[in-house]
Amino acid sequence: MRLKLIATTTFGLEAVAKREIIDLGYEIESVSDGKITYIADERGVVRSNLWLRTPDRILMKVDEFKALEFEDLFQRVKGYPWEQLIPLDGKFTVNGVSVKSKLSSVPACQSVVKKAIVERLKDTYGVERFEESGAEYTVKVSLLKDIATITVDTTGEGLHKRGYRVMPVAAPIKETMAAAMILLSFWNEGRILVDPFCGSGTIPIEAAMIASNVAPGISRSFASDQWEFIEKSLWQEEKKLAFEAIKDIESLEIYGYDIDKEAVLAARENAIEAGVDHLITFEEMPFQKFDMGKERGIIITNPPYAKRIGSDKELEKIYTSIGKFYEKHKDWSLFMITTDEEIEDKVMGREANRRRKLYNGRLKTCYYQFHGEK
Repeated sequence: MRLKLIATTTFGLEAVAKREIIDLGYEIESVSDGKITYIADERGVVRSNLWLRTPDRILMKVDEFKALEFEDLFQRVKGYPWEQLIPLDGKFTVNGVSVKSKLSSVPACQSVVKKAIVERLKDTYGVERFEESGAEYTVKVSLLKDIATITVDTTGEGLHKRGYRVMPVAAPIKETMAAAMILLSFWNEGRILVDPFCGSGTIPIEAAMIASNVAPGISRSFASDQWEFIEKSLWQEEKKLAFEAIKDIESLEIYGYDIDKEAVLAARENAIEAGVDHLITFEEMPFQKFDMGKERGIIITNPPYAKRIGSDKELEKIYTSIGKFYEKHKDWSLFMITTDEEIEDKVMGREANRRRKLYNGRLKTCYYQFHGEK
């Protein structure tokens, strides 16, 4: 069946997610702030959830229409063949959002959509009550300038929940953001990669998974893997293919350092859970002591910054040590995300080759990209 899917993303990562979707073989319909709409099928739902590294979740687009009155919303939603998606025992909830729309009451919109679906299913199944003991379906009504978009969440817990973070630390970076930072750096497995402020090890772990071609969703479940709408054989086939696609790599030069002993222990445990611990070296070490004596490495990092963790005094030490390192190692590249808008002068003394505005959680940040001398 031809489906329209929406991959939602952190603002600023649309181009990265778009490239991932194209690489999976799907046709892009449109790209807007925080979402990429594309054409797929039932297998595409499975592959998208298993393989996409940078989106937050995958939504199935049910309908889109103008809604100025609640009756418009009710009739249009009721007209959709929900019985093709939600079985008799299906459990469903409705979420909503409304921006610059006449139908501004989100609770009211949710209630109307819920009622419309219930009425449709009552007519179809010939029942008055539903057990709601089966698979879960999360429907969302989103109103923007009077245009209602109805979607169903195929993912469940966000795609950043890979399942390997068994020992978290304070203010960790999301796995999806870490993967995006690596993909934007165009790092490859033949080059040294270092995260000197590795925390729970997310950036090194995501790099090792990318190099090994480990599907990010291979070890977790999804909302749609219990749907009758998608045959279980599709999940079995695609998971089997994902396991077969894993590259058998004996070693990589990926290093994670942190001044916090507990963070290093957490990073090692997380890498073990991800199955890539043999590809990463984690050590307790302050950045001031870091010097591998090797050429053309790349640092990809999410250092402490005042609004997230740490203090101004600690940050000055970090910035000074990074600047001194790059004075000696001009052939190394630096890819760093931070809220600091003066990082070019404070750290590198030059303009970044590229900057990208991103949101790390609720914080507005910039991803600075300094390319090393060739």
